[in-house]
Amino acid sequence: MPGYSARPPATSTLLQEDAQVRIMRWDFEPGAATGHHVHGMDYVVVPLTDCHFLIEDAEGERRVFTPAGESYRRPAGIAHNVVNGGEAPMAFIEIEYKA
Repeated sequence: MPGYSARPPATSTLLQEDAQVRIMRWDFEPGAATGHHVHGMDYVVVPLTDCHFLIEDAEGERRVFTPAGESYRRPAGIAHNVVNGGEAPMAFIEIEYKA
């Protein structure tokens, strides 16, 4: 993915993990990124702040705005890099389903 390795890393905090779920909090300064990764489980994202996502994937780059509190779900197998494409810090909760 173009440019992701030069970006500062986002901060992940494990909030809970058990046999059914893994719940992470992600915090991003402007320009910070998760790094390229593939989700091995279905997951839900719940923004805690307004999120100005810059998504880098096999199709290129796209910008997606998701307001605080508006959740979305994705299936396992999604390969991408998530970047804070906005000018303010952003944060979201990611819930991965194990079972």
